[in-house]
Amino acid sequence: MNVEQLFLDNRALLKGHFLLSSGLHSDRYLQCALILAHPARAEELGKALAAKLPTKPDLVVSPAMGGLMIGHEVARALGVRHYFTERVDGEMTLRRGFSVAAGERVVVVEDVVTTGKSTKEVFAVLRAVGAHVAAACSIVDRSEGRADLGVPYAALWTAAVPTWTPADCPQCKAGVPAVKPGSRKAAAPDAAAQTHPRKSP
Repeated sequence: MNVEQLFLDNRALLKGHFLLSSGLHSDRYLQCALILAHPARAEELGKALAAKLPTKPDLVVSPAMGGLMIGHEVARALGVRHYFTERVDGEMTLRRGFSVAAGERVVVVEDVVTTGKSTKEVFAVLRAVGAHVAAACSIVDRSEGRADLGVPYAALWTAAVPTWTPADCPQCKAGVPAVKPGSRKAAAPDAAAQTHPRKSP
């Protein structure tokens, strides 16, 4: 499966000035939701990720909102249940009656991993109730293999997408305003930011 081509075909590789949930800035944004909006594609990606896991878990957990759809598809491919975490007052937590038993083997599924911060926050929630985090996976690894999650980790595409701290960001220095297009959003990208690049980042 050529995941990079999927992003290009679905105009899901956005160009602009973006504030990522990690706090870093980038001139590219991978909008997985535009691909996952197609159920057949979501199912295909879920099956591909499930096939990369080293073991079958008891449960799949993903952070809302970004990981919710792909987490559900991975769980469906594995034949296990799927839960998701949410932020309450900025803190990751399980709600909605979701209950994880001590000793359950859990795989954490994300759409995109950049620094691994959100993924590790989900790990902490699970470990606090005695669950065993067996592995993690994502559609895209934006860290280029640098994110150390401390568990087996697999991705369908390792993307070379530049990121900067705000102090080092060339677009900040040029006075270009940043937008936050993800699930924890401040604003949607404007039309100029959604220019469709015809080659990989």
